[in-house]
Amino acid sequence: MQQLISLYREWSGAVPAKCEKLPGAGSNRVYYRLSATDGQTVIGVVGTSRDENHAFVCLARHFDSRHLPVPKVLAVSDDEMRYLQTDLGSVSLFEAIRGGREAGGRYNLAEQELLKQTIRELPRFQIEGAVGLDFSLCYPQAEFDVESVMFDLNYFKYCFLKATNIDFHELKLEANFRLMAKDLTAADDMQCFLYRDFQARNVMVAPTNPSQGGNQGSSPSGRLGGGLFFIDFQGGRRGPYYYDVASFLWQASAMYSYKLRRELVFEYYNELKKYTEVPSPHYFVRRLALFVLFRTLQVLGAYGFRGYFERKQHFIDSIPPALQNLRELLEYARLNPDAFPYPYLLDVLQRLCEENQKGSPQPLPVKERRENVSGQGRQTKAPLVVRVFSFSYKKGIPEDESGNGGGYVFDCRSTHNPGRYEEYKQMTGLDEPVIRFLEDDGEILTFLESVYRLADHHVERYIERGFTSLMFSFGCTGGQHRSVYSAQHLAEHLHRKYGIEVRICHREQGIIQTLEA
Repeated sequence: MQQLISLYREWSGAVPAKCEKLPGAGSNRVYYRLSATDGQTVIGVVGTSRDENHAFVCLARHFDSRHLPVPKVLAVSDDEMRYLQTDLGSVSLFEAIRGGREAGGRYNLAEQELLKQTIRELPRFQIEGAVGLDFSLCYPQAEFDVESVMFDLNYFKYCFLKATNIDFHELKLEANFRLMAKDLTAADDMQCFLYRDFQARNVMVAPTNPSQGGNQGSSPSGRLGGGLFFIDFQGGRRGPYYYDVASFLWQASAMYSYKLRRELVFEYYNELKKYTEVPSPHYFVRRLALFVLFRTLQVLGAYGFRGYFERKQHFIDSIPPALQNLRELLEYARLNPDAFPYPYLLDVLQRLCEENQKGSPQPLPVKERRENVSGQGRQTKAPLVVRVFSFSYKKGIPEDESGNGGGYVFDCRSTHNPGRYEEYKQMTGLDEPVIRFLEDDGEILTFLESVYRLADHHVERYIERGFTSLMFSFGCTGGQHRSVYSAQHLAEHLHRKYGIEVRICHREQGIIQTLEA
């Protein structure tokens, strides 16, 4: 905090008269409103990832040079861990249209106009923003590609579909996923700036005169107070413009009516024509529908992980409207048989929706999950017990007291280390700030996806063969952050999925826990 105040003093020539910490959002950055004695305010940002901060600062400066509606970066610390930006107020588009959302999607004329202004601004941002942009600055990757699509589709498969009672053929589904990934990335519309997280929370409805605003661009939205401004774009990359339209208009919780959605697509399409050559309306709608399907599967995967596995009710509550979006897409596919050439995927999704007409699917009960694993529903005489360790490589790999050889050992040191940052040094991978840091960074989730696949297969085979002991160990530099997070999450994952006894030992932290069968 003191370093942020020093940055403010270097920029303004005086210390702030007031410093107010702002409510946390979904990221691991911390925001402060810094006020001068004359009441002028700026926003101070303290980040935990230099690469992410660097991406935001560089992209913000580029977009500002293109006269796009973004916050102006005022000052950056030498290590790029802190920066100052213009204060755009506290009202996001999400807050501004709350009334229509809480009324079940019945948006009044003023709220509809806000939405139309936002969607009209998007194509300028996507097309003009890409001009002269060095996409290598983007974080964490530069381009929307097959690999990133497959990651999201498999996220849906493992975190949502496998948590339900829907049976499916892995190889057939994988083949359709690969066809879909190829189609999503094959067209000639990939040269835009894909915002990726374009949603109502990332659009600010600024006051008439943003403090220290400087050049805030020439947004046509300026007739509404101080205008609409875009934030949190550092996760963007080179890609197709359809993705952001799908992300914004098919956000499950927004509950936009068919009529309003159609009007907003029409607004976007007409505005897009001002900046680039556009396909025919028929082609545009068909290709947009493909991205809506992809985006729907993507968010169901996220809701499954956050809801089913982490037991966060907000995400479980978001599943029914997302499934309703999926039902509407399946109806579109029925009326347009060539829209989605992935017959096996459509069959799986149809069964998924039919099984859950009254709401979100529930994870299988423990008993059913165990019977599904064995194939015959039989219980082994001596149940499998899994032991999961976290440890520091400096103190050696944990010994296997069962005499079975020690099982799997996973090295977490390739992932981003929270222990490098002062604010996390007294915490462990069980503390919420560290969890948020690791998950927002994303590397640990990719790492664990592979671990889960391997561990699931091994546990299932051990249960089938009647084995009684299995051990997994996770090591990192200090045995405090990454290994603790990974061990705890694998243990809880196996316990939830198979209902078996899991014994956890965070060796360097002196923490022992048993998850009973």
